[in-house]
Amino acid sequence: MALFSLPGIKISGISAAVPVNKESTADYKWISVRERESLIKNIGVETRRVAAKGTTTSDLCVVAAEKLMDELKWDRAEVELLIFVSQSRDYLVPTTACIVQDRLGLPHSCVAMDIGLGCSGYVYGLSVIGSMMQSGAIKKALLMVGDISTLTTCYRDKSTYPLFGDVGTVTALEYDVNAPKMYFNLQTDGSGHKALMIKDGGARNVMSRQSFEIKKVGKGIYRSRLHLELDGIEVFNFTLREVVPNIKKLLANTGESLAAIDFVVFHQANRLINETLRKMLKLEPVKVPYSIKDFGNTSGASVPLTMITALKESLETGQRKLLLSAFGVGLSWGSVIIETNRICIPELLEV
Repeated sequence: MALFSLPGIKISGISAAVPVNKESTADYKWISVRERESLIKNIGVETRRVAAKGTTTSDLCVVAAEKLMDELKWDRAEVELLIFVSQSRDYLVPTTACIVQDRLGLPHSCVAMDIGLGCSGYVYGLSVIGSMMQSGAIKKALLMVGDISTLTTCYRDKSTYPLFGDVGTVTALEYDVNAPKMYFNLQTDGSGHKALMIKDGGARNVMSRQSFEIKKVGKGIYRSRLHLELDGIEVFNFTLREVVPNIKKLLANTGESLAAIDFVVFHQANRLINETLRKMLKLEPVKVPYSIKDFGNTSGASVPLTMITALKESLETGQRKLLLSAFGVGLSWGSVIIETNRICIPELLEV
């Protein structure tokens, strides 16, 4: 297991921007009223934010970054690292981070790169950006995590369409020699890559005329090879098999106990999965916040979005110890223990 710690990195602030357009599961006419009610009860998604055509993840992240840097009173010339974590980048070439560096007016000395991860992206992103900053050479950095997941779901696919929402988040980090360590446990199992997959559009299966053909896969499930395929049973089994041992191994390695953790923030996969994890860990509901009800599964951004929308007051006003756990597409999963102290969290922005 990839167990390690990173010293000297503090989170100064977190912000997010969501599309103004809101869709309700109760209005999803492709499935029956009874199916909609069951979906809301078990999956937990009541509403989702859906980006307008032409709006990209980077658009949302730029808005969130500008607001966060303004509130932190950061000099943009001092930001020397930008990492963009997403599966819905602007173009195949170039990397989106380079475009965002220019849009934000960051200096040419700024390192900018993309990471193509989904559900585990925030935890992995923290590990990468923290590793690059821990020497102290880079004092300020921005971690952008988000997705326009609704672009790759088909309205006539009840297994994916009503689950996912769009968001862009930004985390501002600073080098601080006195900051508490971040503790990580990261894992991967590529043998399960087909559990969440878009088959065409990459170099393995280049896009063709056949890629756009929408075909019936099962009852209430129609999609093309450019749409997301989700094996719900496999993802459910993987999550229950791997996530709790990952967290327990991290706790054992650090000597921490769940009792000492103020909040456990899970990737917002679905309510059934997350409630099962909560009960397996014997956690009280008050320690496990949610955002899936109002925003759906927001991929790698679901952890910071939950921190912003469910824990804003607590994180702004005091020192908190959090365990963040993210898991999904890849298959890729990981957890991290972080400590925050009165971080800046602007109000959720709508675009």
